[in-house]
Parts: sequence; structure tokens; C-alpha cells
Amino acid sequence: MTSADPARVIAIAQSWLGTPYHDQASLRGVGCDCLGLARGVWREVVGPEPFPIPPYSRDWGETWPREVLAEGARRMMIEVETAAASPGGLVLFRMQPRAIAKHVGILTGPATFLHAYERLGVIEEPLTQSWRRRIAFAFLFPQR
Repeated sequence: MTSADPARVIAIAQSWLGTPYHDQASLRGVGCDCLGLARGVWREVVGPEPFPIPPYSRDWGETWPREVLAEGARRMMIEVETAAASPGGLVLFRMQPRAIAKHVGILTGPATFLHAYERLGVIEEPLTQSWRRRIAFAFLFPQR
């Protein structure tokens, strides 16, 4: 499987900047959560989503014993070592130590990433050491 052009992934992801936060949504300029952002970028970079995302509760990460996001990403993306994560890549974050990965971001530079954050919507911010140490998985978007 060949990876998509990182510059294209970044440009598409940045076109979502300013989209308001909305749980389980995935519409650029209207609303999305972090997974919805990744889904929207997927649709533009790769094509239709390969499987529907079932509704999920706000506390799904506290109640699921499996790495659901990573398992789903492995089914359709190219997994890379977290140390090899690069701009245009999708990263999954553990928000608490020993918790499952439940937050999604897209790297836009060697030290920046874009994500949808509650109350802030889609923003781009520095990939600080605090964020960097939370990266649990990394993936590349496949080519269409």
C-alpha cells in the first residue's frame, strides 16, 4: 500500500481549521469531533469511508477495554512506528496514562498538529512535549 502525498493531506486537513466542535459530526465548516476530522480528511484524500462508524458515547474510552481507534485505523491505514510519525500522518493520543488511545490528530509539521478540541473546534497548535509523549499510535493515509 502506497501512502498519500503528505502535502495534500496537510492542505486538506488545514481546510478544516475553524470548524466548530460537534460530537460525532464530520462536516467541514459545520462541525466535527477529532474522529470526524480524520474521517473528513479520509473522504477527500482516499475516498468513501470503508465502513460506517457506529454511534459512540462521550465516555467510550473509559468503558472499552480494547484499542478501538487503533484497530479501526489498522484496517485501512498504513501503521508506522510513533518515532517515524511525520507531517501528513495521523496520530492517536492516550489522554491518560494506561488508558486507551481516544484522541486523534493530524501532524502538519515537525512540531505542529491539527485536531478538533471541545470548545475550541478544529485548531492547529504546537506538538509540545506533553502532547508528544501521549502519542500511542501513528498511521499514514493510503493513496486513493
